[in-house]
Amino acid sequence: MIALAECYSINQYEQAAHLLPIRFQRIALHLPDWQKEQAEELRLRAGHPMTVLLPRGEQSLGPEALVTQGDLEQLCDTVTGYSRYTAAETMSRGYITAKGGFRIGLCGTVVLQEGRSINLRSLSSACIRIAREIPGLADGLVDRLFQNGRYCSTLIIAPPGLGKTTLLRDLVRCLSDGTDALPAHRVSLVDERGEVAVMLEGQPQMEVGCHTDVMDSCPKSVAIPMLLRSANPQIIAVDEITQARDLAAMEEAAYCGVRFLATLHADSADDLHRRPLLQKLQKMHLFEKAITIHMVDTLRRYTIRDL
Repeated sequence: MIALAECYSINQYEQAAHLLPIRFQRIALHLPDWQKEQAEELRLRAGHPMTVLLPRGEQSLGPEALVTQGDLEQLCDTVTGYSRYTAAETMSRGYITAKGGFRIGLCGTVVLQEGRSINLRSLSSACIRIAREIPGLADGLVDRLFQNGRYCSTLIIAPPGLGKTTLLRDLVRCLSDGTDALPAHRVSLVDERGEVAVMLEGQPQMEVGCHTDVMDSCPKSVAIPMLLRSANPQIIAVDEITQARDLAAMEEAAYCGVRFLATLHADSADDLHRRPLLQKLQKMHLFEKAITIHMVDTLRRYTIRDL
């Protein structure tokens, strides 16, 4: 009997497959269930067969799945409802979003205006990320992020691919909705790359809680001051701290009493002492706790420590 979580993962894969041009759908759906459950992405590159990304790497779906440039154009037209102009803003950043929370990364010829990307043409490849959320993932962690009834600013640390964004999303949901033991909080989410809430026409495609305000597709250094003025947040959540100006905006917000939830690419909390940007973050004392994610056998383990 297939477990509920496995059924969900398979269903999400099949929803992603139905975004493909018709001739690819049958091929993608022919994959065995155990591979559908594990699949992370569907990749289409002009001149090469479509592949599926599995934990062990990319697997070709055979010569009959050979991708043409026209297939990529059709995929883009279908997802945008043949109205690409409505997705021009995100296309200029290299992606479009499909209903259900599926983000499709695009590569092609960049159209520049005054040094800024304004569009993509002559598409050369596409990557359909198979959107999966895990409600309840953070249930056993969120209580431990409080001290004397007060939320402690928390940093989620892990290498790429271990589920930082998935954990961030569910922590936002928990903090926003509250629990039996904890009150609901006003959470403002800066979804700079559109991967956490996955907004489509003003609606989050992923569950981020009923007291969450989302600033989508906006740099953190711009969005954080805007949220301070417009949303009166108690907690600001951001994905991927990468620049010094992100830290500067967060420091200003901290002076206003705001607390933070953020993710960071690093092998461990010890990396905070090794890289210049992370050394600066450490000296600012913005965060009080860290959650590190690591694999044990094939399972993700979460460790919480004080910073």
